[in-house]
Amino acid sequence: MFKQGELSFAVEKPPSSWRPIEVSDALIAYRDDQAAATVAVNGRCGKDGDDVPLEALTQHLFIHFTEREVVEQKRVPMDEREAMRTEMFAKLDGVRQGFVVYVLKKDGCVYDFLYISEPSTLDSGARQFDRYVSGFHTVPR
Repeated sequence: MFKQGELSFAVEKPPSSWRPIEVSDALIAYRDDQAAATVAVNGRCGKDGDDVPLEALTQHLFIHFTEREVVEQKRVPMDEREAMRTEMFAKLDGVRQGFVVYVLKKDGCVYDFLYISEPSTLDSGARQFDRYVSGFHTVPR
């Protein structure tokens, strides 16, 4: 369970191949060395939670990236709400990476879940990430 300020949520136990890491701009982060991937979970309350569409919130995560190529973007059920799941490739500083991103708005808060990997390992690692994210739920404060 995670609690910080207005944020209170639970997520599934991560796969054994993921090790916790410290990242300055994420609440929870893991590194999967086998898949050369990073997982980050972030949340914020009281900012852009009510009036900004999921598509715009997702695009904002990639504002500094170039050559964005969306492979798939769809709305999926998540914690009794609708979330946006996006699979894409993009470049940062000329390096191409693969991404699976979920964005969820609930109770005035926005939650971002990111899976970042080498393009060649995106498909295999994304399945584990999808299972991990499916276990997310908010907890009453």
